[in-house]
Order: sequence, then structure tokens, then C-alpha cells
Amino acid sequence: MTIRHMKIFLEVYHTENITKAAEHMHMTQPAVTRTIQEIENYYGVKLFERINRHLYVTEIGKQLYKQALHIVDSFDNLEKTLRNGDTFGILRVGSSITLGNFVLPELVCRFREKHPKIKIYANVSNGSNLQKALLDNHIDLALVEGEVNEPDLITEPFYSDHLILILPPKHPLMQRKKIYLSDLSKYDLLLREKSSAGRIYIDNTFAVHGISINPIWESVSTQALIKAVSKGIGLSILPEMLVKDDIENGIICTKKIEDAAFARKNCIVWHKNKYFTKAAEDFRSLCKHFSDTKI
Repeated sequence: MTIRHMKIFLEVYHTENITKAAEHMHMTQPAVTRTIQEIENYYGVKLFERINRHLYVTEIGKQLYKQALHIVDSFDNLEKTLRNGDTFGILRVGSSITLGNFVLPELVCRFREKHPKIKIYANVSNGSNLQKALLDNHIDLALVEGEVNEPDLITEPFYSDHLILILPPKHPLMQRKKIYLSDLSKYDLLLREKSSAGRIYIDNTFAVHGISINPIWESVSTQALIKAVSKGIGLSILPEMLVKDDIENGIICTKKIEDAAFARKNCIVWHKNKYFTKAAEDFRSLCKHFSDTKI
């Protein structure tokens, strides 16, 4: 099986359609079909089931996809290195929303000083989307808040942050000397969407304390949550970095939660089969040595 075979297989896998794959590869439909059949016949396997004119990938096809994706990527990176010595190129970086707002811009600026001719493509999204993008090789590495449990992804801790409780001014809880997690369950909560790293962390923290929560608002926008809290709609728990200016300006207030620190380690994440160019290694090194005093 050649690199060409693998590239055609990957295109068929992504499109789930021989005709579309042929168009994207600038090939004829019979040539694409023949390539898939060559792989299947040589190894005695079925990569796709053909049912009612639709392709369904088999289990062995899924296994080949995981390996072929990174073999092709490594080959492409090798060619780039041989042609230009890693002077030019693109680095694809993902980041969860909080880190994308406060950490990623500083990292990109530092990276550009060392690699001015390398372009950085950035994808700021929630943790679940970033993990899928890493698995599908759409990004090279990602900066993710909290934990990652996908077995094919490697994580390396970097940079700590805190989540804090935010309340509207004059909220009854502001008069309490001490606040506990159980107190919060008695009020309306406004939280990030379930697939976000911050929400997963919050849900797990409450679950460890045996507390069930049902937020009345869920939003992908932290600014929408802050605005809603300021209007007295409910309480929220958000990264300190995102809310400190609004607290200083008196738009919202904060109060310590006695039985939950809400401190977390963020991670640099990449696929276990990912080949890192020197530029990618340099970016990862910048992340590892990033100082929170620079925010």
C-alpha cells in the first residue's frame, strides 16, 4: 500500500462517497473504486460496506483510518522539511475559549518573534470539539482547560487557573460569612454548555459532593452569562481570568466557596501518533514555560 492509496482511502472515509472523493482528488470514479478494491483484495479485508448505494466504514476501516491519517501527515511534514527546512509552513493550534482569550494571543506573539514566516491557524472552541479535531488531524496540538480522557491523546500540564463564583450585586449570599456548594444548589445557576471543559469540571465537582445541579441557563458565551448574572437572573461559576475586570468595575461580585477550590491544571494536548516539526516543538516549549504573570 502506497501513500497515494492511503490518501485516496482517507478522502473516501471523510466524504463517505466515491463520487465526491473522486472530485476532490481530481480522479475518475472508477479509479477511486479500483484503489479501494486493491487495498481490500491485497489484505483480504473489507474497508467499506456498500448498502443501498451508501458507504459504511467497517471496524477494520476505522483502524486503518487512525493509522493512515498520521502516516500521511508525517509524510507531508517530511516533504515540507526537505523542501524548506521548516522555515515556512503552517502550524494548526486549537484552544479552549478561556485560554484562547487570554493565553493564546501572547503565545502566538512570542512564537512569531522566532518563526516570522510560519503562519498559525487557530481554532478556538470547546474541549469536545478540540479533541475530535486532534483525532481527525485537523489541528496539530491544542490548549485545553481541565482533563482529557481520550486514550489516543497525550496531555502535558501547563498553566493553572481558577474558577470562581460570581453573583449579582446585593445578592443574599453576599451577606453570608461562609458559602458552601450546597448553598448554591438552592439558587438558579447559569453555566457553560455541557460539552465545555469548564462545565464538565463543575459538574464533576458537584457530583463528588453528592449534589445534583440543574442550571436554568446554558450558554457557549461567557459574556452572556456574566451579563445575565449582573442583571440578577442567577449565579455562575466561571474562570477568574474572564470575570476579574467586571468584578473590579462592580458589575458583578464574587465570594469564596469554602468546600471547593475550583483550581485546575490546563493541558497541552496532541495525538500520540503526531509527528512534531521543530516549529511545533518550539510552540509546545513556549506553552510549557508560559508564565501567568504575563497575562
